[in-house]
Amino acid sequence: MLDLNKLARQMQGLSQHLTLEAVASRQRLELAQQYLKQAYDSQQDLIERQEKWRDRIIFANATPTEPLETCIDIPVPPKIHTVIATDGSQIAPNHHEIAYCYLLNIGRVVLHYGQNRQPLLDSLPEVFYRPEDLYMSRQWGIKTEEWMGYRRTASETTVLAELACAAKTEAPTLAMVDGSLIYWFLEQLPIDARDRILPPILEAWQQMRDAQIPLMGYLSASRNIEGMNFLRLLACTHPVPDCQSYCPNQLEKVPCKVFEPLRDTALWVTQLKPGQRGPLWRSNNRILELYGDQIIYFCYVHVGAEIARIEVPAWVAEDTTMFDQALGLMLAQVQKGYGYPVAIAEAHNQAVVRGGDKARFFALLERQMIKAGLRNVGTSYKEARKRGSIA
Repeated sequence: MLDLNKLARQMQGLSQHLTLEAVASRQRLELAQQYLKQAYDSQQDLIERQEKWRDRIIFANATPTEPLETCIDIPVPPKIHTVIATDGSQIAPNHHEIAYCYLLNIGRVVLHYGQNRQPLLDSLPEVFYRPEDLYMSRQWGIKTEEWMGYRRTASETTVLAELACAAKTEAPTLAMVDGSLIYWFLEQLPIDARDRILPPILEAWQQMRDAQIPLMGYLSASRNIEGMNFLRLLACTHPVPDCQSYCPNQLEKVPCKVFEPLRDTALWVTQLKPGQRGPLWRSNNRILELYGDQIIYFCYVHVGAEIARIEVPAWVAEDTTMFDQALGLMLAQVQKGYGYPVAIAEAHNQAVVRGGDKARFFALLERQMIKAGLRNVGTSYKEARKRGSIA
């Protein structure tokens, strides 16, 4: 139980800290704006330096594929269209429950606009209980709970592709997921583990590519700094951006880190008006070397309530008509959802496993175990005590 009286004594110090940090943040933002204006004129030179020294640069940075001063109004989408989204949640395995297993639940949403067609709002649950499902990841030193999250990511994408290819509509269609299309966690995985997660995802993307249905990742409150890191090339105080030679083993105290911890969104909110997007960028994250020709591009969009980061595969970014139309459908979703895409929000609502759902899941499991002839079925004393207090 939280003691608010004790907590209140710490609030004054926190308030003073936040006031000082706000001042410092404004100063960093003003500096970033100055560097951005300088980069307008030297953009091509910076890109050439970036490409030449990319193997010597030790921080993640993206490449702008349009002029940095780009501010484009997003077009109004057609009234007749379809939006598809998936999201997932899970019940993690627990040794104190009646059985050691886990459940993935993938929320599915298909919304048809102007077509007089019923929407799809449901979820697909899947229970994993076999030893090869529960303990496979341990050979790679990966916890079951973490592996479950990776499997969920792959399942969300596979289900999304199935929905997209089964939509059977002539209307413009957009497939959306919540979060990034750059799966950073793959960098930490052994090759054998990675090969069980990434190939199904890329295959699902290819299916949507063949069906000519654009795929989009929507990131709210993005913490990414790939764009700010491009400006670090301009802030570099050395003759060339050779980090490994000039700044070895100096990840924190380096001369070019003049903006940290400023995020991309903090800069682009000063450049864009509601309904506009900034320049298109190509991500250079090393994990994308495994994506083949499905490299990820991104841009920042002022959706009204915030600056959202929008990610798409190369085949969407390179098709101007498809990309513009996808952005229009996305912005309409945000407006319908009062600040967040309604299809993604509904997919989350369909996927989320609430306390009552969890109790019913284990009650159903208990009945099946008793029906199978198992005895002494029940939760551990620890779990039973945690669910209620006698104090």
